[in-house]
Amino acid sequence: MSNYPPFGGRYDCGAAAAGIRELLTRLRRRMRNEAIVDEATARLAIRLNIRPAEAADELSRMAHDSGISLVEVAMGVDRPPDKPVEPPKLPGWVTGVLESVHVPACFLTPVRDATGRVVDFLIAAANQQAGEPAGRTPEELRGRRLIETSPGAANSGLFDDLLQVLETGETLHRGPLEFVEARDHLLWPATMTVRAVRMDNGLLVTWRALDDEEVLVAGWERAQRLAELGWGEWNLATERTLWTPQMYEMFGREHGEGPMPLEELPLVVVPEDLSIVDDQLRTLLEHSEAVETEFRIHHRHGLRHLSVVSEPVLDTDGLPVKVRFLVQDVTKNRRRERALAVAHAQASRQRERAEEEHRVTVQLQNTILPVRRGLMQLPGLSIGVRYLPGEELARLGGDWFKAHPIPDGRVLLAIGDAMGHGLAAASLMLQMRSALAGLAYTHAPANQLTTWLNDLLVHSNEGVTVTGTAIIGHFDPADRTLTWTNAGHPPPVLVRNGRAELLEGVPGTMLGAFEAAQYGLATTRLEADDTLVLYTDGVIERRSQDLDAGIAALAQAGSQCVGDDPEKMIDCVLSHLGGRASDDDVCIVAARIL
Repeated sequence: MSNYPPFGGRYDCGAAAAGIRELLTRLRRRMRNEAIVDEATARLAIRLNIRPAEAADELSRMAHDSGISLVEVAMGVDRPPDKPVEPPKLPGWVTGVLESVHVPACFLTPVRDATGRVVDFLIAAANQQAGEPAGRTPEELRGRRLIETSPGAANSGLFDDLLQVLETGETLHRGPLEFVEARDHLLWPATMTVRAVRMDNGLLVTWRALDDEEVLVAGWERAQRLAELGWGEWNLATERTLWTPQMYEMFGREHGEGPMPLEELPLVVVPEDLSIVDDQLRTLLEHSEAVETEFRIHHRHGLRHLSVVSEPVLDTDGLPVKVRFLVQDVTKNRRRERALAVAHAQASRQRERAEEEHRVTVQLQNTILPVRRGLMQLPGLSIGVRYLPGEELARLGGDWFKAHPIPDGRVLLAIGDAMGHGLAAASLMLQMRSALAGLAYTHAPANQLTTWLNDLLVHSNEGVTVTGTAIIGHFDPADRTLTWTNAGHPPPVLVRNGRAELLEGVPGTMLGAFEAAQYGLATTRLEADDTLVLYTDGVIERRSQDLDAGIAALAQAGSQCVGDDPEKMIDCVLSHLGGRASDDDVCIVAARIL
């Protein structure tokens, strides 16, 4: 089955083609604008007798001061007077040298400003092959400035290169050089090579525009370097070998050593891959068949992976007289594949660990909190419960609750949140809830239970700080009083006569945060038909909203959800809060006073 979308489907070929045309139009417009600026820079440099870089700065200043775009300012720069300068008298050998060169050539003399600084070059002489795109003949070029005839020389860096040749005497060889110039706002692109050498007080410059075939050859050479491709031919009869430059780099040989003889190829192959190379050479030489292989070689820079397509060249009797290799260095690809394989294996292991942790976490939660919803009837109380675990694996948290009668006739009411998510939070939840269940049988007041629970968390987790929040209280059905303490948890909400308000207790620090923490005790007298709402932060947390706003929204929902059934009240409250209030665990307990 094809991996490509069908015609007329999601992708519109016509729109894609139009988009590319628009992109090319913008690029050509930009190229034309740059060429126009180059031409204006050259005109300004000639008029002011300054260097092209200084003229470019002046042109930018003119555009800035006038508030007009740089291209518009450039188009307004007038052409300097068309008056060639009489060049200095040259030695006779200059003409002889120029005419002996079979490519376009000219002799440049420096043009200086009032301080003696070179600001341009004058074409003092040119041979018959010289000329320029606008059609000037070599005779017409004589006596004209370089940047007048070639405005792109400055922006391409060629002008600075020629200055360096004049100052240092170092020979210049540049190319292929992409040249785009403007003549009367028309583009004249070319690809050329340029050479320059200092002679006496001037420069002998030659250049040659590359034809299409040469451009393709140069492009192929660049492609070989970019793609790390090499080509080699072994003549089996004459033992003569031809290698492209990239082959030397791939096989780690110096050019002075010459190409590697075919029989020495196994000497650089890693032992594990010798059978591959042996089979390749036998296929070429004995069976006269082309073969595609990949093997590793020892290189001065380490191990290299080479992908090789080889073929024999046969004579009229079918015997191989040459073998040709097209070789690509695929070391980077193999390293990238290994890195991706390692990353994939690591991700798989992490996913497996996460899934196992999730399974254990859910199992712990099911063991600790088998009641996720429902109605419990306890002395003096009708209690509705709703526990919704986080929807994402990583968001499974440590929310817990406890509602249980104790032997002295009171009911233990508690809700808490172990900080964090996943297995660690579930384990801490188990530790807190189980410890509280055992400590409750001491009949100690709620603040003492909270202090003991804090000590347990501080001292039972060596070297690791674990924290949690909780509200722990005792409800006495005899006088309908709740004595309770708060360890850093959101305050309870009391709904009475259709109005909801927060219960103000004695605030305390989070469990496990500090040693020897002390907690205060608050007493709240309740009335029949009151509803006490305990909850975890998953109920009130919402994206882009602080906790105070979430608590206020919960209180408002409690005022609108008055009823005799605590379970229906929880449904109503969660509905007002938007279903599930957050991606985190949600635990809410509604205790109706009987």
